[in-house]
Amino acid sequence: MPLPAELRPPLSVALARPVPTIPTPDAMPGSTRYEPKWDGFRLLIVVDDDVSLWSRQGKNLTRSFPELAAAARDQLPHGVIVDGEAVIWNNDRLDFNALLQRLNTTTLARIAHERPASYAAFDLLAVADRDTRPLPFDDRRTLLTELATTWSPPLNLSPITTDPDTATLWFESLTSSGIEGIMAKGGSQPYKGGERAWVKIKHRDTLDVICAAVTGPLHHPTNLVLGLPVSGELRIVGRTTALPSETARTLGKLLRSPQGPHPWPASVKSGAISRFNRGSGQRVELTRVEPLVVEISADVARSGESFRHAVRYLRARPEIPVAEVEELMSARGASE
Repeated sequence: MPLPAELRPPLSVALARPVPTIPTPDAMPGSTRYEPKWDGFRLLIVVDDDVSLWSRQGKNLTRSFPELAAAARDQLPHGVIVDGEAVIWNNDRLDFNALLQRLNTTTLARIAHERPASYAAFDLLAVADRDTRPLPFDDRRTLLTELATTWSPPLNLSPITTDPDTATLWFESLTSSGIEGIMAKGGSQPYKGGERAWVKIKHRDTLDVICAAVTGPLHHPTNLVLGLPVSGELRIVGRTTALPSETARTLGKLLRSPQGPHPWPASVKSGAISRFNRGSGQRVELTRVEPLVVEISADVARSGESFRHAVRYLRARPEIPVAEVEELMSARGASE
């Protein structure tokens, strides 16, 4: 028997908004529950007539994670939808670049064998063909915990605590293993796909921006040219430092030529991408690309939304829709 129509993928996942500090125990509806923030790919595991794995963008990634699909077939009953993160461990640390390799490879079987993925489950959208999203988080977590009693790796239950001291300890001590920070959720909150009812506290001072062009060739870029939505337009706000050769090769496999009209010209004055080079009259040729979300690390020197200094590229975030960056910018503008 197939899942009801309202539970068939793709489905919108619940989201989180960033906050600067770990919330107090009474800050969230129904008291605060704390979880590690995994550095991985958000995946819904859907067990219907067959098993499928879905990204937060609604893309079917079953082929990219064959070991997780196989484990789900063996260990999950029909009519279940689990929310969690696919992660890959490498020398006791999470390896996000290894996840990126799963998206574009002709040697997937070998890569999956050499660096198998694991799954950290933290929520339950359906069980026994019944929609659990309207239930309070605590009830969904109880059902998920019961479901996970028979699991074995690579399926795992993400840890949770109600103790803010434990959450602080996780926040301070788990960064060496690649944990990004802490997620906080309310015990009485229903699961609302597409809404930012949860909160996240990231350990690093990072920012998601939009790469819409590069310098150098598409397959081996030299720098990324970055943009942010300002007043309804995607404006150039800076560039990255020169990319290491291995990073450029990996990123080049993800970049695509524009699929439609592009908001930027084919060349710009050098000052448009390098604020410290504003006086130069030289122009820089851009290799325009289909916009892609990337994570960067930047100092506090800003001119409006623009970075005065070159920023450091951390990683690509192809699992994050470009529209999500636009939504966050709009929300930030409305609160200022």
